[in-house]
Amino acid sequence: MSAELSPGLYIVAGPIGNLSDLSMRAIEVLRTADVVAVEDTRVSATLLRHAGSDRPMVPYHDHSDERMRARLVDRMAGEAVALLSDAGTPLISDPGYKLVRDARAAGRHVTTIPGPCAAIAAITLSGLPSDRFLFMGFLPSKTKARRDALAEVAGLRASLVFYESGPRSAAALADMAAVLGDRPAALCREISKAYEETLTDSLGALAAACAQKAPRGEVVIVVGPPGERAPAGEEEIDAALAEALARLPVSQAAGEVARALGADRKALYARAMALKGKA
Repeated sequence: MSAELSPGLYIVAGPIGNLSDLSMRAIEVLRTADVVAVEDTRVSATLLRHAGSDRPMVPYHDHSDERMRARLVDRMAGEAVALLSDAGTPLISDPGYKLVRDARAAGRHVTTIPGPCAAIAAITLSGLPSDRFLFMGFLPSKTKARRDALAEVAGLRASLVFYESGPRSAAALADMAAVLGDRPAALCREISKAYEETLTDSLGALAAACAQKAPRGEVVIVVGPPGERAPAGEEEIDAALAEALARLPVSQAAGEVARALGADRKALYARAMALKGKA
């Protein structure tokens, strides 16, 4: 057992680009933990060398099963276990929450060493409202599933934060424009690295730019909240309902359009039933 750290789980935020962003507290934990649970040993080996750590690593990632979690939780009874993801704060778009859940259920000590997070960094870079935001993680890769996920939050009066791969960013941005409206947005890449870049424009314009030249690696997309809009007219409502009814049952179609247009769901359901009857 480490002489400096009490037994338990230590959630360590690592750099998202610049190794110098690793905090002094994180360095001390990585140097003195009994074992470091990592997403990818090859990636984490570089970070541990930078921290001056020679602590042993064990893999813990998407494909780790319950037995691996159980072994780590057992070790926490007498050892300090550090949890480290490939970049940024563990548990953000990775499976680490299950380890925290099981550690707490077993009565283990759990603490966090806060630090870099790509989602938060992108919000600060975007220039978009940051007083209220929703982190959406990675959207589905299929168009219909992606649009359905976007429709669920279309009416939310908050900025939206997405992770996306560079090659898929054009399609994702185009779907965002179609479902959310052509809102102001920001695309952030290479955060904290030498070639950090933030592009700000409308969703449609960003989609066109990415179609011309897809960003490399992973990006963060921040979408501004919906603006105030005039009440939707009958023609707009009927068109939106007709499009939704082609994909969804009546109740779901009415709910989707209600969120997108800020209209009354009960009235839309009645209108959707009438349109369905005419079809």
